[in-house]
Amino acid sequence: MSQTPASGERFASFEAFYPFYIHEHSNQICRRIHIVGSALVLVALALGVFVNAWWFAAMPVIGYGFAWVGHFFFEKNRPATFKYPLWSLMGDWRMFFETVSGKRRF
Repeated sequence: MSQTPASGERFASFEAFYPFYIHEHSNQICRRIHIVGSALVLVALALGVFVNAWWFAAMPVIGYGFAWVGHFFFEKNRPATFKYPLWSLMGDWRMFFETVSGKRRF
């Protein structure tokens, strides 16, 4: 398990950040909510392309909405996206693809 950097310091790379990200998703329900939310973001993307462009506006609401419910109600921690927005987004998709490919347990 990776420790967080000392107070005021930041992770040096995404590879250093990702173990922390995974640890912040230890609760199975939180992880599942993230995966469902990410899948719905892909549905909204497809609807935005093929049905109506307004679906693009729903993508961050769906993605962050599901993720934050998972953190605040199940994981009981502060989402890493508040401090590491880009790496958290990258972590969401890496965790999503690891899960749907069978490399990580749902």
